[in-house]
Amino acid sequence: MKQAAPLDTPPPGFRSGFVGVVGKPNVGKSTLVNAFVGQKISIVSPRPQTTRQRILGILTRPDAQAIFIDSPGWHEPTHPLGRYLVGVAKGVVEEADVAVMVLDATSGIRKEDEWLMDELRRTKRRAVLALNKVDQVHKRLLLPLLERCAATGLFEAYVPVSALTGDQVPVLLEELIRRLPEGPYWYDPGTLTDQSHPQAIRELIREQVLLATRQEVPHAVAVMIEEIVEEEKRLVIHATIIVEREGQKGILIGKGGSMLKRVGTAARQEVERLVGRHVFLDLRVKVVSDWRSDPTLLRDLGYEQGKA
Repeated sequence: MKQAAPLDTPPPGFRSGFVGVVGKPNVGKSTLVNAFVGQKISIVSPRPQTTRQRILGILTRPDAQAIFIDSPGWHEPTHPLGRYLVGVAKGVVEEADVAVMVLDATSGIRKEDEWLMDELRRTKRRAVLALNKVDQVHKRLLLPLLERCAATGLFEAYVPVSALTGDQVPVLLEELIRRLPEGPYWYDPGTLTDQSHPQAIRELIREQVLLATRQEVPHAVAVMIEEIVEEEKRLVIHATIIVEREGQKGILIGKGGSMLKRVGTAARQEVERLVGRHVFLDLRVKVVSDWRSDPTLLRDLGYEQGKA
């Protein structure tokens, strides 16, 4: 939801607005948002559907304020959590002043991309195409893909980029900012994201689970922050990692607790960078069968429409 009231009056010609960053899972949307803002706002991993929430990354410069909305990947849902994720992604398209569709150059146009193009066509949203991961593809293969995208008539600009290396990201940024309307500061110029610390901490823990565990764990994992205690010399965080099966719990804990210790150490370091102080992180693992289809638990975890 857009901030209710704009802030101080900006200089003449100042552009501001919301940029929806959309695409199928694992195309590099979060990496691109982080590159735009110049700081880690969204968690990233090689796993599809890493992003589950609508996350704002805010870039303010003398001539513009671009508010990037990172979104879950566009996919065919098979359970309530999946339907929630697609609902969030659709909401991002509806809310945006301009959308940037991120397309994976290594895989070309897939059915999920076509579904998203249909949504852009339906909403008549102004859109720019970011052809990502071009550092992994021979240049002679890019032109036919760009021509196929151009034939849709959906996009006002086409920019081959590498979100990972930063190649052409500034060019893409300018294409997006020039399409924003003239407007006010929607957020204080010093603000980089709308995430609260508990939300960010939860996601940083989940990120380390995704990076450390095998393929069968990531989609079945969620993190609940049970308690955060402010002590004089440290921040004490108690969190529960939720999985669906005992086997997943065993993988996540590891032999002698080794995997959980690895995840906890890496997550603690990330959280300390976020909060700027010493952190004690207490992690536990809990099995909740089929939690992705449990409306009550999804609501408690924040995965419900209107809480994104």
